[in-house]
Amino acid sequence: MRVGFGVLGPVVAWDADGHAIALKGPRHRAVLARLIVARRRVVPVSRLVDDLWTEPPPAAVGAVRTFVAALRRALEPQRPPRAPARLLVTEGPGYALRADVDAVDAWRFEQDVSAAATLPPDGALPRLEEALSRWRGPAYAEFADEDWARGERSRLAELRLHAVERQAEARLALGRAAEAVPDLEAHLAEHPWREGAWRALALALYRTGRQGDALAVLRRARTLLVEQLGVDPGPELRRLETDILGQAPHLDPATARSGAAAQVWAEAAAAYDRTVASGARTRLESTVGLLRDLSMTGGGGLRMARQQRVAAVAAAEELGDPELTARVIGSYDVPAIWTRLDDPQQAASIVAAAERTLAALAAGVGPTTGHEVTGEAAPRHEAVRARLLATIAVESRGGRSERGRQAARQAEEIARRLDDPALLAFALNGVFMQTFDRAGLAPRRDATGAELIALSERHGLVTFEVLGHLIRLQARSALADFATADRHAAAADRLGERHERPLVSVFTEWYRALRLAATGRAAEAEAAYRDAATRLDDAGMPGLEHGLLPLALLCLRVEQGRPAPTDADLDWGPYAPWARPLVLLAQDHRTEAEAALRAVPEPPRDLLLEALWCLTGRAAIAVGDRETMARARTALAPAAAELAGAGSGLLTLGPVARHLADLTDALR
Repeated sequence: MRVGFGVLGPVVAWDADGHAIALKGPRHRAVLARLIVARRRVVPVSRLVDDLWTEPPPAAVGAVRTFVAALRRALEPQRPPRAPARLLVTEGPGYALRADVDAVDAWRFEQDVSAAATLPPDGALPRLEEALSRWRGPAYAEFADEDWARGERSRLAELRLHAVERQAEARLALGRAAEAVPDLEAHLAEHPWREGAWRALALALYRTGRQGDALAVLRRARTLLVEQLGVDPGPELRRLETDILGQAPHLDPATARSGAAAQVWAEAAAAYDRTVASGARTRLESTVGLLRDLSMTGGGGLRMARQQRVAAVAAAEELGDPELTARVIGSYDVPAIWTRLDDPQQAASIVAAAERTLAALAAGVGPTTGHEVTGEAAPRHEAVRARLLATIAVESRGGRSERGRQAARQAEEIARRLDDPALLAFALNGVFMQTFDRAGLAPRRDATGAELIALSERHGLVTFEVLGHLIRLQARSALADFATADRHAAAADRLGERHERPLVSVFTEWYRALRLAATGRAAEAEAAYRDAATRLDDAGMPGLEHGLLPLALLCLRVEQGRPAPTDADLDWGPYAPWARPLVLLAQDHRTEAEAALRAVPEPPRDLLLEALWCLTGRAAIAVGDRETMARARTALAPAAAELAGAGSGLLTLGPVARHLADLTDALR
């Protein structure tokens, strides 16, 4: 005989026909409830005694056995005498209830809620409605004060609240806002701290044409949260109030129903959070994958991804598993196009962690086994090493150490040997970042960009395809081939728009300002530079942002033969050492300019190498510093066929050949 059990309300049992089974007294129901809480596991008799009595009587063990015998007769009335029980069984030191998973209403409820999280709204709604219909009152109602029931009651109650709110969200997604209102109002009357429910109710009211009521609900939520919990409403509630006041288009039901992706995301995230243990190692790797995607969403996402990346690496290192740490570090293969570091200290910490992990792997620890690397595991081991090396190459950009270039070469060699397209794309990014050890390397970078595009097109590596187009945009600009650079700018924009990569347009807009400057349209170029600079305010790339606009305008003036800008409030950022001599000359402070020029360091080995050497050379010519003129000419000579600074895709000082000629004339 199939027996069903109910704990979503008073504890009951039903026979196959749905008739209630007499369970005798409260102690009998308590034993049954305690075994259901155990979820088919054995509960020792001693534990049952402690749970049933505060001060157990001398005959407590015998009493428990009597309760169990009575329950067995009630649950299996047709079991022959002395035949072993099949439902409430004796095992080891205690008892277990071997009920089927779908025989207990609480277990079925959990199944339904979990299944609904994987379904679209039209499938989730009936599943949730059925799940919620199983509730007849508070879970384990008559055992509310028992310690053994407290945790399970709280867990089920929280799951029920979640199901009510998911039901409302499904109704909203299906355009059935009016149906959601009564249940949400009743829900919030009992649970006023549920911000998600307040949000759903306000949205439901708004979509039924009750904008005033929706705003009143949000005001009521704020008052209750402040008075009862002492907290202000969260950002989602505040944002909704603003959107309702502005009648934001995305609040429209038709628009909302088109947002199936948001629904899938929320459900998948919730399912992942419930399923994967908070301390599971796989969470770290999943987190890095999420951070990689987050970094592509714009400035805010890039900043957050950068911050959390360091925390993820530190967490991996704490676990003492070099292979896991290597995967966490190497999985953040976010394409890099700008050579100046956004956060040098953070980059140094990532490089240091990668070096430590490489050393640990070199000690012979295998990928996951903890044993020496075998022939079968070697390719995977090598791929992990290559990702660490590529990370070192990318995060060491702009430096003078040979280590970055060495790491780039090693990563590329491994990736080509393993014939791994995604790994090779990441390694080529490292190669690109390390192709600035001298001036005049635009052709080499152009070849890297071309390979990246071809590789990415064949294997669907969109982010690296964008990178390839931006690299070629820069390289062809340096070579004064603006027709080709224009095509790559357009291709990058198309990919950025199609795949929601908003930062792509930051670079293409700056390129178009450079294009104006390179073709002699100075007034238009200055306006375009100022417009492009506004895109940097929230781009999340401080290494690109600080000082770039003043530097671009300085280059524009030098090209026109005009003095440097001298506004006191100009923020030259990291470019101050190279701008200062020219600014002092524009202020007629020749002696100070000479001293400033002597203090100028060699330019970083990055995208602005040629531009900064040209500025240094112009200042040296102006003050007659022959030693510095000679150094500038030597450094710039390999780039004689390029436009100074145009390899950055951002600004230019015109042909390097002209600057070389001026330096040569001044040295005669």
